[in-house]
Amino acid sequence: MRAAPTILHLDMDAFYASAEQAAKPSLRGKPVVVGGLGPRGVVATASYEARRFGVHSAMPMAQARRLAPNAAYLVPRFQLYRAVSDQVMELLARLSPLVEPLSLDEAFVDLEAGGTADDTASALEIGERLRAAIRAVTGLTGSVGLAGSKMLAKIASEEAKPDGLRLIVPGTERALLAPKSVRILPGVGPATADHLRRAGMTTVDDLAEAGEDELVRLLGKAHGGSLHRMALGHDDRPVVAERDAKSVSVEDTFDADLHDRIRIRSEVERLADRCVGRLRGAGRSGRTVVLKVRRYDFSTLTRSETLRGPTDDPVVVREAAARLLEAVDTTGGVRLLGVGVSGLADYTQEDLFAQAAEERAAAGEQAKEPSAPGLVDDGAEPPDESGAKPPETETAELRAARHWSAGHDVHHTAYGHGWVQGSGVGRVTVRFEEPESAPGRVRTFRVDDPQLRPADPLPLVRNPPDYSSWPASLPKSRSGGTSPGGESSP
Repeated sequence: MRAAPTILHLDMDAFYASAEQAAKPSLRGKPVVVGGLGPRGVVATASYEARRFGVHSAMPMAQARRLAPNAAYLVPRFQLYRAVSDQVMELLARLSPLVEPLSLDEAFVDLEAGGTADDTASALEIGERLRAAIRAVTGLTGSVGLAGSKMLAKIASEEAKPDGLRLIVPGTERALLAPKSVRILPGVGPATADHLRRAGMTTVDDLAEAGEDELVRLLGKAHGGSLHRMALGHDDRPVVAERDAKSVSVEDTFDADLHDRIRIRSEVERLADRCVGRLRGAGRSGRTVVLKVRRYDFSTLTRSETLRGPTDDPVVVREAAARLLEAVDTTGGVRLLGVGVSGLADYTQEDLFAQAAEERAAAGEQAKEPSAPGLVDDGAEPPDESGAKPPETETAELRAARHWSAGHDVHHTAYGHGWVQGSGVGRVTVRFEEPESAPGRVRTFRVDDPQLRPADPLPLVRNPPDYSSWPASLPKSRSGGTSPGGESSP
């Protein structure tokens, strides 16, 4: 525990939804929900306007639509979110060499290690300047927590939301935590909270008064001991600059169960390509390919195959995932598929290209033998006896829905940049506007209109200020949200 509040926690406010509102002038001040739009989709983020209706993260999308039927429902645009996240993380990196990202929109910063703060006054100054810098560079808002430990800094940022700053004075932790629910402590989820409730403990003060021995008896040595220390306000976890990802994975939940084996295989191959795209984007490779299949009855199977060495070759990953699929019974239907790569490394094994060639050659030999019903060798659709290919398993409507996803960017030769409001029955509706324009007009086109094409997201701030000399160059924040004196009361 530190004597000065030099650990900072930043949490961007309703990040995905706020980014969409900043990008789409017609949605500002209106309820926006981002997530999977199918009947099995879930909410990733809801704007504060949507939260007033009871919509929240991880809620089934169908329930969200019942609560807020007039909200804008959009598919995530991770290309935009990553670009904004990179801008924010670059600002944080200028404050300290010790920055610990937790996600695209959340991170810890050790201000003491960067020499940017060593007491309450300097920590407050940096927190205010950071909020101003984020707003100037990205057009979005973030909430900042400052404390002498990671646990308290995260609690402070949560209490500062939205668009605020909260500082917890070292030495006041115990009094601050005492009346709060046990759920506020790291590692206390619904199951642990229920277990503690049955033992008569519902507040942090209850845990502190119970003593370490009682918590160890209830929860085990490691968890019980850690929880008791946190209940007393003690948290000595350091800010760790490098948090190596253990795996890279992608998955899709389907609106209707997939039964066609050829379609299932094509989806697995598509997911494998997406997974490799993320792998290469991170500059990594991996050795173990993992397939995840959730069947119609919610039973989930995972299968894995370890290669000779790490790879980022899409052919190798695609073929390994297809082999894993062959060992899975999909009778009855599949509701979710996922492909991942683990055992990550920073290099590739060159002879895996030879391995891929060998495996394709072996697959060619197997193709001469009778195949199991419904299976396709080497990713190709086999001709029937007449030499014709089997019919398409994906309808034109489904392809259009995937091509013109609600919220995604498009460009029209005549009307310029816009975003998809919706598509169906062979039509796509587009609103033409840009982040710094006035709310735009809506037009409808055929889904195959040759003048309409997908586009990349536009930056939220076209000409952001130069922050190469940050933090000294950017002004102090004048927005509200800071608690009196910027500090908590004992």
